Amino acid sequence: MPFVTGRRALLALAACALLQPATATAQNYPTRPITIVVPLAAGTGMDSLVRLYADRLQSSLGQPVVVENRPGAALMLAAAAVANAPADGYTLVVSTSAPMAINPSLYKKLNFNPEKDFVPISLYVKSPFILVVDPKLPVNSVPDLIKYAKESKNPLTYSSPGAGTALHLSSEYMKNRYGLAMTHVPYKSSPQAVADIAAGHVNMAFAEAGASLPLIKDGKLRALAVSSQARLPSLPDVPTFAEAANAPDFEAVSWHVLLAPAATPKPIVERLHAEMKKIMGDPEMKKLASNIGLIPIDTPSIDGIEQYFKSERGKWGTLVRQLGLEGSM
Repeated sequence: MPFVTGRRALLALAACALLQPATATAQNYPTRPITIVVPLAAGTGMDSLVRLYADRLQSSLGQPVVVENRPGAALMLAAAAVANAPADGYTLVVSTSAPMAINPSLYKKLNFNPEKDFVPISLYVKSPFILVVDPKLPVNSVPDLIKYAKESKNPLTYSSPGAGTALHLSSEYMKNRYGLAMTHVPYKSSPQAVADIAAGHVNMAFAEAGASLPLIKDGKLRALAVSSQARLPSLPDVPTFAEAANAPDFEAVSWHVLLAPAATPKPIVERLHAEMKKIMGDPEMKKLASNIGLIPIDTPSIDGIEQYFKSERGKWGTLVRQLGLEGSM
């Protein structure tokens, strides 16, 4: 019996020794600068917002928070780099629906696994799209557009910045839901895709706020709805698609999420989650996000974010397969 008791004590001590480094790391965190990797270039709306909350994180954590831009590979270069970073809370990444929910079905192979390589810290804004049409079309609402599309002798045309993008899939989501005949016209960029609607070459699109708002305000595009569940503060009179079409479950958005490598100690993840919840819940930060065409949201719990990711992968993955685009990239 003394031998068994001694053995158990040794095993318990060994287990404690294994746990101590992680616990100590979490208690002392952070002791050096933190890097947030952004998948878009400096000066973009995403980058500007990250720099705003990085300053606040720096103040609350007591260590420098550095923003590093790594654009490229359809927003996947940054994610791949951080997936392989040490899981210690010192390297984080911002990502969107494209790398995390759409590309797993669209691409033959990814250099990271969105489901297994990351743990979410904060889902803090949604990036809505605006359903815009050529003002010369005789439609003033979503029901008008649906009716017009169904009665038109020729399929309506819609633009996007490329097959498989969130904007392309958003139009296909509407098309499939309402059984519309529409022809996709792909472009190389959002500004080009939107400019050709204003020029009368294409009928409509779901467009990014940044590319379309100036043209909407100049009367060169007509905004019928926004694709989020909440109205866009910069277009308060434009209804959500859910309101306009009496479709309460309709949502087709991108989003911004802050992630850490999957094996990051839970206490570090929970601390970062709490800090981001406090920072992004501040009315001033919400206003700043709204000013750049984003919709601030109160981040769900870590488990809640993971459930949201699962539902988004299911929705967009199903659509990618229906369109015959699975593994096309």
